[in-house]
Amino acid sequence: MTPRPSTFSIVARDPDQNAVGVAVQSKFISVGSVVPFVSADAGAIATQSFANVAYGPDGLDLLREGHTAEQVVERLTEADDEAESRQVGVVGQDGSIAAFTGDECFDVAGDIQGATYTVQGNILENEETLDAMAEAFETTDGGLPERLLAALHAGNDAGGDKRGEQSAAMYIAKPEGGYDGGNDRWVDVRVDDHEHPIDELERVFKLYDITLLERAEPDETISLAGDTATEVCETLADLGFYEETPSEEFDDSAVGALESFRGMNNFENHSLGVLEDAIARGWDDAAGDGEARLVEAIWHGLSRLERK
Repeated sequence: MTPRPSTFSIVARDPDQNAVGVAVQSKFISVGSVVPFVSADAGAIATQSFANVAYGPDGLDLLREGHTAEQVVERLTEADDEAESRQVGVVGQDGSIAAFTGDECFDVAGDIQGATYTVQGNILENEETLDAMAEAFETTDGGLPERLLAALHAGNDAGGDKRGEQSAAMYIAKPEGGYDGGNDRWVDVRVDDHEHPIDELERVFKLYDITLLERAEPDETISLAGDTATEVCETLADLGFYEETPSEEFDDSAVGALESFRGMNNFENHSLGVLEDAIARGWDDAAGDGEARLVEAIWHGLSRLERK
């Protein structure tokens, strides 16, 4: 028998960024290779519950041809003899939204639609999983990635997948959003097998965000000083980048160490001044220690700046 991934997902659109995306978690290996299909010129589709992966490319083609999400769902399911075992969510770049949950999907299964999103799930612990996802997406501040991740966390916390956790993915497209503007793959991160895949997905996304996504330049920057400068220098020393005695002054040697850290981690997407400013602003909010805390601080410090 073909495995049926027990899955919950959200498909959503951000009109301000002209972006569309899918976030998904499942007790299934490498759910990112099965569920999400996204294209900036069409929309986003999640196909799950004994997934028919042809729904992805076929549905995106229909959206490009001008069909609404409702028409896409109707066309896909009418042509599929096993549609009652399927579940699909569709959001078009035209703003249309639709979903389908077949009568043969394993309980608890269902879907909910909002103004710019649809959430769907099967083999769920409870119906509250979908309610929590919808509420989190609607009430979370930040951009589309933050809101999608918040929906996954909320769904999991409310009950989530009845069989547990294994993999997660987030895929967002927007015009020229990919590396160096060469394609529309704005955010593409996944965790194929992990004890806590949503937590790991968020960690990987923050690295991806710092490394690959552009932010607006800050109106002003601040320098590291005081206890924060000492702690950052100690961290850089522990990582092998700083050889002086840490102090409350972030001097030229410390700046050089930060520059080495930036180069080693491919964070050249941000100037050294912006990176120092981000650490200064984000250090107290960052958890963990060592490199993990430095990365977390940078992400928190950059978060006030709008993504381009």
